[in-house]
Amino acid sequence: MPAEARSDGRIVIVGASLAGLRAAETLRDEGFSGELTLVGEEPHPPYDRPPLTKQVLLGRVRADDVGLPRRRAVEARWKLGVRASGLDLYGKKVLLANGEQLPFDRLLIATGTRARPWPDPDAARLDGVFTVRTRDDAGRLAERFAAGPRRVLVIGAGFTGSEIASACRERGIEVTVAERGPAPLVGALGGTLGAFAARMQRAHGVDLRCGVTVTGLKGADGRLTGAELSDGGRIDADIAVIALGAVRNTEWLAGSGLAAGPRGVACDAGCRAFDMYGIVTDDIFVAGDVARFPHPLFEYQMLSLEHWGNAVAQAEVAAHNMISSGPHRRPHLTVPAFWSSQFGLNIKSIGVPTFSDQVVVAQGSPEEGRLVAVYGYRGRVTAAVSVNRAKWLEHYRRLIETAAPFPPGPGAADRPESAEPVPSDVPDPKVLSHGPTVALTGHLPDRRLTLVRPGG
Repeated sequence: MPAEARSDGRIVIVGASLAGLRAAETLRDEGFSGELTLVGEEPHPPYDRPPLTKQVLLGRVRADDVGLPRRRAVEARWKLGVRASGLDLYGKKVLLANGEQLPFDRLLIATGTRARPWPDPDAARLDGVFTVRTRDDAGRLAERFAAGPRRVLVIGAGFTGSEIASACRERGIEVTVAERGPAPLVGALGGTLGAFAARMQRAHGVDLRCGVTVTGLKGADGRLTGAELSDGGRIDADIAVIALGAVRNTEWLAGSGLAAGPRGVACDAGCRAFDMYGIVTDDIFVAGDVARFPHPLFEYQMLSLEHWGNAVAQAEVAAHNMISSGPHRRPHLTVPAFWSSQFGLNIKSIGVPTFSDQVVVAQGSPEEGRLVAVYGYRGRVTAAVSVNRAKWLEHYRRLIETAAPFPPGPGAADRPESAEPVPSDVPDPKVLSHGPTVALTGHLPDRRLTLVRPGG
């Protein structure tokens, strides 16, 4: 640890999931010897979320068995099952819903996201209506899948909705997917791979309805019976899974003075939170799904990422910077990456596919079900997505990091001879049911500010 590092004092981490745990471990690894407290709204110790829509819903793993492995003992006070309700920025205290106040010298905000609920609260309470975000959510839904429902309705065809639909078909359950946009995954991967995903789902027996919305959930005697669609159709179903994207957990920061809003908590590349006037704070840091940060590879636009790897990498950077002096701090510049397993395919992404104007299938083809699609923006490579061809992604990572020209030059023996770029067709998120797992949130604040000028 550098000589000027701050190894003592009180650090509070709000958010006891992946980012919070990895930050706590990094703090101890790098020599922090002070008081460490982790606050978590859920009663469970930190656990892994990706298996919830994969192994748990398939019945291969119990929801109770997805705990995160501990790299080391963190010697912390754990306050689980209690929600943070406010932040006293100037008094340097976290306020808890149980009335307790936690003083801190440095704070890490890692509160993540929650599932966006169905907008009609009465319908959302019907027996048979689910969201999947927590361990308990997945456990309850897995039990219902095991009981053999007649039909499942999935509302939203992003990655979560598509993985749930895949689990249904693998278990032999009839499933209908309703998506307001033109295709599944289109909000994350654009038109070419969206069209491929639509063909893949229908080939596996999914009743895919695109360009429609669910206008209402219907029930009888407190139980879900079906749904009505905007095209006049009706779906009979005894389970509906709401997969409408995520809501960032920032409400507890309202009135705190931080730059926090629906798109996350804004921070610099060193994970230091901004206040509402754009001034960087010295002792408040952000990491994981709730963070909104600039990335030089993407024109310094603010990025919000719902990715496992980003949560780990950003948490480690934030923890390092919390106890390091200025010259020893480092930026969070990891190239975004994520993966999904659905319908027998392994989909992996590097970069930001939505930050693009063109795409080219550089290897393989949609017809063979194995391909690499490369995305470009204004003549440079910005992303690549592989379908059952993940070994090539490291090559494209280097092209992204070096701002290599788009379309990329020949790099593989199986490159199609007529690989012509086409528009990437990334739709406006407003026309989608699902939310993107990578959100380019631009340069603008979340709300208009009244500038307070000192009197002269």
